[in-house]
Parts: sequence; structure tokens; C-alpha cells
Amino acid sequence: MKRKLVAAIMACLMASSLVACGGAAGGDNAGGGTEAPASGTESSGGGAASTGSSIRLVNGKIEVDAQLKKLAEMYEKESGVHVEIESMGGGVDIQGELKGYYQSDNMPDIFVCGGATDFANWDGLLQDMSDQAWVSDTDAAYKDDSGVIGFPYTTEAVGLAYNADILEKAGVDPKSITGPESMQKAFETIDSKKDELGLTAVIGYYAEPVNLYWSTGNHLFANYLDSGLARDDSTYIDMLNDGGKLDDARFADFASMVELFNKYADQALLVSGTYDQQILNFASGKYAFVTQGSWIGATMTGDDADAYKEAGSFKCGMIPYAFEEGIDTILTNSPSWWAVYKDGNVADAEAFLQWLTTDPAQEVLVMEAGFISPYKSCSYVASDPFAQTISDYTAEGKTSAWHWLSMKEGYAQNYTGQVFADFAAGSMDKDAFISTFKQVTESAYAN
Repeated sequence: MKRKLVAAIMACLMASSLVACGGAAGGDNAGGGTEAPASGTESSGGGAASTGSSIRLVNGKIEVDAQLKKLAEMYEKESGVHVEIESMGGGVDIQGELKGYYQSDNMPDIFVCGGATDFANWDGLLQDMSDQAWVSDTDAAYKDDSGVIGFPYTTEAVGLAYNADILEKAGVDPKSITGPESMQKAFETIDSKKDELGLTAVIGYYAEPVNLYWSTGNHLFANYLDSGLARDDSTYIDMLNDGGKLDDARFADFASMVELFNKYADQALLVSGTYDQQILNFASGKYAFVTQGSWIGATMTGDDADAYKEAGSFKCGMIPYAFEEGIDTILTNSPSWWAVYKDGNVADAEAFLQWLTTDPAQEVLVMEAGFISPYKSCSYVASDPFAQTISDYTAEGKTSAWHWLSMKEGYAQNYTGQVFADFAAGSMDKDAFISTFKQVTESAYAN
């Protein structure tokens, strides 16, 4: 509630001047945002006359500042409503800045929240957007007990990523991988042709425990929690959060898949490789599969662009982690959302967000900002290597949620990341992996 937030803000900021955080945004903030202009601002160029109304949006992705400002200009010409874009990035503590804005009565109408912890900062202060038309057009809205409080603007996905060119040359149809038996058969087939395909390993699976615990303990384990389930099915995360319980049969099937990955991974880097090595080797055509999410597409076409081009700029795809027969979903989620401050200009803020789902706005967000749209009605596909496959799964309703975000803090980093590493290193077999995983999970949730 509001009183709780104020108390928390005062405790955090007592030693510093609130004036420095409040007032006009700008100073050292990237993007050079300013206070929302006064009413009566005239719209630039042709189009709708100014309504005298304005809204302010705090954006957490500095890299798309220019595209959002273009959208703001487009919207003002169409509606007469001025939209001020204030972008923060480069290590700025956005939630800290927002708390300062709140304390100094300078809240934006729309602002970014990165997940449950951020949304909890604004308990009781956010507009319920359940009645908005865009809600029925996406599976990625952020919801809590009070309703729909987060507007998704892009999508990321967790699935078993693959090099489509390699699979085609190996005679493996990715659509044929529907369960553990077909996955094993595909791995065996590719492994038997490894030399002629120029592969170092079938799969780029890395289980280094210090810096890649998030890849195994969060993203890979997330598939135990959600693969094959409806987005609102919280069966396994509820069990986990109820004293650290695991479903024995489902987890055993998951462990068998991890065992398969251990066997066909790049043994030289399995427990010591870095994230950069993992993505570079996949981009270079050295692995047929890789255990990373769609975010690696930006690295493949950015830092690793030369290696990716030399490897033929191969087509990428993603299949479900089908550790049980019939699992047919990938895990998708918005990495962050835009929330509406309920004591701000709610009507204009909601209207602007609704407009962002329309065709002209989606074209800019997807084709220029490079976002992967979370909206089923969107016909645009970004140039990102994984955009098409994510768009296809989204349109078909074949996605599951990211309930791993609700796991106990530190669970992967302090407990399970090491267990994945020990299993990969061969210091325990599958049965020991299962029993140890259960033991450390119970310990984690007992504390």
C-alpha cells in the first residue's frame, strides 16, 4: 500500500537529498529526459490539434530511445496528446530513481518494471488494465491479485535452440523431436555425422557453476517447472515453493534429458566454458543445438556477426525441451513491462499503450527497435534469428510461462547450479543427481 511504499522510500533515502532524485529527470540520466511539458503544448507538423494533454513514460531500454521518441511524435500527430519519453540505462538504478520521483510528487504516467520485485514496490499504486482490448491479444501481460498491471512490449523465449542448416544436412527434422526417444535418436544421428558436418559437439550445453548457474539452475530447470503446461498452470512451482517439493516422475524424466546433454556436449567446455564461448561456438556452426534462449540472437548478429556470417548466417529455430513425450511448448515471457501509475493521467496513458499494439506502432517496434512482438495480431517479424520461430509459437498458442521467476531468491546460485555442474563433471550418476537435487532443494526452502 501507499503508506508501506513511503516508509520503504524514507528508510532507503534518509541519508541523501531527495531533491537530487526528484524534480526534472535529466542530469546524468541517459536519454536526457525532462519533466512532462505543461498543458497546451502544440503538436508539431500536421495532424491532430493539440489536446493540451501530455503523458510521461520512463523507459528502461536506452538502446531504443530514438524509436520510442519516433512513436511519440507519430502518436502526437495522430491524437494531439504529447508523450514525453524518458530513457534510463547505463547502470542507472531505475527503481531507485522512480522512488525518488514518487517522494517528490514527480511520478511518470507509465514506467518500466522488471518483474515481481519491482512490481511489489508499487503495491496498490498501479492501474488495473484488465479491461483494455490489448489484454486478449497477448499471453504475456503481467498479472497479480489486483489484475493486469503490466503491458508487455517484447518477448524472449527459452527453448532448445538449433542450427536449421545442420539439422537439414544431418537428415533430422526438428518437428520429429517430440519426446525423449526421438530426441535421443536425433542426437545419435547427428553425432554419427559430426565430422562431415564440421561439428565439435551435438549440443552446446555448459554447466559451469559460478557464472552460468543461471543457465542451468534458472532457464534449464524452468522447463521442469513449465514445459508443456498452460500458461496459468502453476502446479510445479507451487510444489517447489511449498517446502521445496519436486514431482518424482517428472523430475526423473527431466534428469534423463540432462544426462543426454552431458553425454553429447562439448566435453572440453562442459564444466568450464563461458557464456561468450558457448554463443560464439554456436554462431560459428560448431554445435547443432545450444541451451540458451532467444536473447543470443542479438549477440550472433552483433558481437559474433563475423563468425555467424562465415558459418553461412544459418537459419535458427527452437523446439521444446521435450523430456516427456508430447511436450509441445516453449517458454516465453516479457523481460519487463510498462505499468500505469493510477494517480497519473490514466486515460491518456492507457490510450497510448493500446495504440502501441496497432499496425503502425508495431512496425516501428518490431522492424526498427528489433522487438519480438508479444501480440498475436502482429504481422511483422524482426530480423533476429529467433524471431520467426517465437512468433510462430506465440500465434499458435504453444507457449508456457516463466514461473522460475517465482523461485526462492538464490536457489540456483547457491544450491542447484553446483549440482548441475557435478552431474556434468561425472562425479555423480543420474540417481545421485536426483537425490542430491532433492536434498539441496529441501535445504534451500527450509532456510
